[in-house]
Amino acid sequence: MTLRAELRKFISENYLLTENDATLGDSDSLTGRGILDSTGALELVMHLEERYGITVQDEELHPDYLDSIEKIAAFVERKRAGSGPQTRSSS
Repeated sequence: MTLRAELRKFISENYLLTENDATLGDSDSLTGRGILDSTGALELVMHLEERYGITVQDEELHPDYLDSIEKIAAFVERKRAGSGPQTRSSS
């Protein structure tokens, strides 16, 4: 199973409360769709740390890293590679 598929499955089962993940696209905003709130974000971070062996710093608790499956997957891949997140633009 790919990283994105694993993340979609986790989000579907824990936040959408379904196993039907067909309605969740890789680039869909999890906060914009009302899927992820602040408590859910903390639960997601705990899952990422436990499942993928990464550490998420406080400054990384940001939608630039955690607001879609594709952003989460890219974040996890960078963290696992040891490079950490890319610097956010100040737009």
